[in-house]
Amino acid sequence: MIWYKRGHKMITVKEYRGHIRNWEALCVKLKIDPTLSREEREPEILKKAYETWGCEMGDHMHGMYAFALWDEEEQTLFCLRDPFGTKPFYYYETEDGALLYGTTIRGIMEQPGFKKELNEEMLQLYLSLTYVAGENTFFKGVKKLMPGRYLIWKNGSYRIERYWKPEFHPDESKSLEDWADEIHTTLKDIMPEVKAADETAEAFLSGGVDSSYVVAMSDVQMTDSCGYEEPRFDESGLAKQTADLLKRGNSRCLITPEQYFDIVPYVMYNMEQPLGDASAIAFAIACRETAKHTKICYSGEGSDEFFGGYNMYRNAERYGENLKTFYVGNTNIMKEDEKQKILKHYDPDVLPIDLAKPIYEETEGLDPLTKMSDVDIQIWLEGDIYLNVDKMSEAAGLEIRMPLTDKRIFDIASRMPSKYKVNEEQNKVAFRTAAAKVLPEEIAFRKKLGFIVPIRIWMADDRYNQDVREKFRSEMAAKFFDVDAIHAIFDDYVGGNSDNWRKVWTIYTFLVWYEEYFVKR
Repeated sequence: MIWYKRGHKMITVKEYRGHIRNWEALCVKLKIDPTLSREEREPEILKKAYETWGCEMGDHMHGMYAFALWDEEEQTLFCLRDPFGTKPFYYYETEDGALLYGTTIRGIMEQPGFKKELNEEMLQLYLSLTYVAGENTFFKGVKKLMPGRYLIWKNGSYRIERYWKPEFHPDESKSLEDWADEIHTTLKDIMPEVKAADETAEAFLSGGVDSSYVVAMSDVQMTDSCGYEEPRFDESGLAKQTADLLKRGNSRCLITPEQYFDIVPYVMYNMEQPLGDASAIAFAIACRETAKHTKICYSGEGSDEFFGGYNMYRNAERYGENLKTFYVGNTNIMKEDEKQKILKHYDPDVLPIDLAKPIYEETEGLDPLTKMSDVDIQIWLEGDIYLNVDKMSEAAGLEIRMPLTDKRIFDIASRMPSKYKVNEEQNKVAFRTAAAKVLPEEIAFRKKLGFIVPIRIWMADDRYNQDVREKFRSEMAAKFFDVDAIHAIFDDYVGGNSDNWRKVWTIYTFLVWYEEYFVKR
């Protein structure tokens, strides 16, 4: 381990994952040799930033990161997670008062003093949300350090402070064109930071505006897309058209149902917690394919939540004050009465809406769209989107960088009135207007499709659903569920109620994950 000593301080980097975007500016400020390799440079930045700014160091950094520093002189551990939670960080107190910590749960599990126990109440939240939201995890005692927070451990106890949170201050003085200009100029400034001059990258490209805009603003020569044989789910043709238009190459990976179902255990194991987002499986396959020909890849996450990208945001005004009674983020697939019917152990005090209550308190007095966005930024992005990007890229040996997830981009969104985010006809209005500066109108203003997967068809097919049937009938399922009740949901789905596919998939992914961590190991 490399120690760093200056003015009596000895700091060591105990844990670090990430990419510091504004490293060149920080090297100048902190008097660090900019010719150091990235492996030497980033730990040096962390140590000197801690020396210079202490607990406020997160205010000076842009990028994706989670880390732990040990201050030998003060006998203090300092852990910090980036503002949006793009990189995970976990901690666990042992019975004898030691603090275990790291950017992976498996790393914590391997340390002395860890006891593996299932935190079953998370299942109740998971069945509604399809991901693990909030600071608790499926492992009893393992907590997430939430985004925009740091943890200080000293003399056998710890405290957590929040150094950043999303705040919204609408500015009515600017026009749509002004906002579009600001987005465009800011992204133009950020793009050179996203990779160093000696690095080469590729970019994921769908048919949508986010990835298309990132590609148009970058110097990548190759783009990567995935598609399916089912034409109505296949966006890869649109991606190829966009790549041709931007004069970039395009590599297409065709995902088969066999490949999709085969990789589910790999995904749940590497995710470390269950994730019922069906696109995660496709994303894992895309990461493995892309890692065959590049080590760095761009992706377009972040702008939907910042700039009003989801179609349901157009209903925000209609929901009004009602929001705080039901809106817990992008997914809410099972209501309490249904969970009560299927779960062996149901606790009426464990409610998804409780996760969102503090966020509604922070956004009191703001308009409904802003409230919805903030819930999604703080709960859904961290629990689903960024977890998926981090874990699947890491498992494949690919590094993903997300240019649109940046405090400077969010700063624009935080000042932008909601009328420039969504209107009756369109979502992400200002963002699309910015993208139209470098993309044809039909791409910049193309209707949002989402990352769609033909799972709702595949899982009803007896050629592919045998493992689902088996898991639903297993002793393992009987520990948690009324087996007849979950089979009724499955039979209803196979019988033609395709809306039930999400419920089936969410139960199935939990069972696959549980088998990986509590049966096989």
